[in-house]
Amino acid sequence: MDFPLRYCSGGWERLERLRGLYEDRMQDRILACMEIPTQALRRFAERNPEGPTECPALEERAAFWDSLWAERATLLDDSIPAAYLSELDQGLYGGMVGGEVRFMAHPENGWISSMVPPIFKDWTQLEKLSVDHTSDVYRFYLRELRCFRGAAECKFGISHFILIDSLNFVFELFGGTRTYLELLDHPDYVRQAVDFAYQLNLDVQQTFFDEIPLFEGGTCSNMVQWIPGRIISESVDPFHMTTVDYFERWGREPVERIFAAFDGGVLHIHGNGRHLLKAVSSLRGLKAVFLGDDKDIPTSFSVLAELKRRTGDLPLVVQAHFPEFVAALDGHCLPGGVLYKIVDVPDRDTANHLMDRVRAYRV
Repeated sequence: MDFPLRYCSGGWERLERLRGLYEDRMQDRILACMEIPTQALRRFAERNPEGPTECPALEERAAFWDSLWAERATLLDDSIPAAYLSELDQGLYGGMVGGEVRFMAHPENGWISSMVPPIFKDWTQLEKLSVDHTSDVYRFYLRELRCFRGAAECKFGISHFILIDSLNFVFELFGGTRTYLELLDHPDYVRQAVDFAYQLNLDVQQTFFDEIPLFEGGTCSNMVQWIPGRIISESVDPFHMTTVDYFERWGREPVERIFAAFDGGVLHIHGNGRHLLKAVSSLRGLKAVFLGDDKDIPTSFSVLAELKRRTGDLPLVVQAHFPEFVAALDGHCLPGGVLYKIVDVPDRDTANHLMDRVRAYRV
């Protein structure tokens, strides 16, 4: 039987390997996604300098993803082609409660993201918060879902996108520094805002799954490619700057609560948040973690053995540069139970030859 996505050669084998990673938590094998140069990204970078930009035309955004994944159609890695709704970043959640939505272009990955300046001056505005389905940004959200759904049909999937709940949402209201102060000065108000954020995020994510059908029983994901069930993409970024105790007090319950409303979730951890890894790995409903890297902090790939000791058999996604990945593959020292995202791969043929070795690798 032909695979439902035209831009995904060998798709059935990819799903089987991804299912083995996320459902069976197989530790004796590795998976890999290869990042190769594309004309789609080159054109985007030429037309979209980094920095503030205008609200994008949805048809142009859908055409970008179509051209990107068409170029990668004969790349035989473990990726599942899927458009990411980068425009619906912080701006969607903040815009639905009255924030001023601003857009930013990111030429390195083809994204146009969104954000809002702090919305509140003080807590007297809290009682006025409501989920506004008549807001311009929510209507934009629905148009984007339907535009992308039509453009992607039979060619590529549509990825889930980030939640802005818990303290992330309070960041929307007050900004980062002020949020940490409010935890000390007005914890009861913070709890009320976190409870509202749960309802807002639940509404937004249920709308996504209502509009975007599961693909072969799973969710397409910019974080983990594809994973069985209705899986959401969570963030614990505010706790990267706190102790583990703060995460346990303020972060665990909101994450587990919204994971339970779906079939679980995945999340990402930046380099400055690795002290949270052991606690995060025990979250009920967590299916996988994407390990990001930051400047002046050792890369996740370089300390992966230590990170695996903290996370056990939890599936991980880790970035690696092409030369270091090849060296580790040659040395047969790659930990299993990991999806490796390989950047700076020279071309498609190199990537496909490398994937032959990845599929044959056993720990």
